[in-house]
Amino acid sequence: MALEKAYLESESGDKIEFQFNPEKITFSQKSEVEATDAEDETGTPKQTFKKRCPRSVSISDLRFDTYETGESVVEKYLYKFINALEYDSTKERPLTYSFNWGNNQYIQSCFITDLSFDITRFLADGTPVQAVISSLSLEEIEGVSSSGSTNPFGRGSTSNRSV
Repeated sequence: MALEKAYLESESGDKIEFQFNPEKITFSQKSEVEATDAEDETGTPKQTFKKRCPRSVSISDLRFDTYETGESVVEKYLYKFINALEYDSTKERPLTYSFNWGNNQYIQSCFITDLSFDITRFLADGTPVQAVISSLSLEEIEGVSSSGSTNPFGRGSTSNRSV
């Protein structure tokens, strides 16, 4: 079985392939609730469900290395991530992406909401040759999971419960 690379794919089909696959992916899902004026018999405010908040996926410690070739790691890899945060004036928003790895689509349609990286090694002439993305955060956008899916991988659906 061949090694599959994780990647982000834009709505226009461009791919940002990770040089090394992530070791950990963090999923987050919240629901917004609101306290009502009513209380239960212990005095605790009753809660009312308001909405499901967007899913988010965080990936940390993504490593990139161009030491052996002497190329700039920023130009070869990091600019793709940096440019993914740019505003697209034709769409009046940044591009949207999906996060995929092999047959798994971990988030179907999202914005990149956070990118933090460190350059960790330089050649004698100052060329950056190693870098670590310490934080890459993706947040689901509207219209993706109208089925009510609670699957963190963005595929299929589970039964909905009435509240």
